Amino acid sequence: MKVFKIGAAIAAVTVAGLMISAQSGTEQTGKASYDIAAEGTNIGDMAPDFEQMMPDGSTMKLSDLRGQLVLIDFWASWCGPCRRENPNVVKAYQEYKDKKYKNGNGFTVFSVSLDQDKGRWIKAIETDKLDWEYHVSDLQGWSNAAAAKYGVRSIPASFLVDGDGRIIAKNLRGATLEATLSKLIK
Repeated sequence: MKVFKIGAAIAAVTVAGLMISAQSGTEQTGKASYDIAAEGTNIGDMAPDFEQMMPDGSTMKLSDLRGQLVLIDFWASWCGPCRRENPNVVKAYQEYKDKKYKNGNGFTVFSVSLDQDKGRWIKAIETDKLDWEYHVSDLQGWSNAAAAKYGVRSIPASFLVDGDGRIIAKNLRGATLEATLSKLIK
């Protein structure tokens, strides 16, 4: 009987520990399959500014795009789901880039790549016909500073920012991205 009580106590402590771990957002395997919102990256928050390198070696800040509706799109050339989502982002960009919005003059995409290989990153931009001009990366893979700042733990991940720099939507994909942009037109 004592062995059963000890076993039950150990099981209870283990379950309680797992519940606390799940509630705190920690991941036992070290690979998260969900997004953990970083402080300051919730809907309604001002989008944290960051600066990274463009393919030509120059740098660009998110704040350089202030005044426009901006989709911050975290992706990578090696990410299958990202590459499958790219045609949807391209379609939305082509359809909505020149529209007037309630709080933004035009729509653009600020692509943040979690690549480590510059050649693969540039080739994917060309292959997927990512026609917008704002592509950045620090070529640090999962250690990308902007991804860390935004709490990105899985990709694709996106944040829609209005002309004032405020986050107004997150993780818009496919038809949801287009529907959201459509509702924001003046």
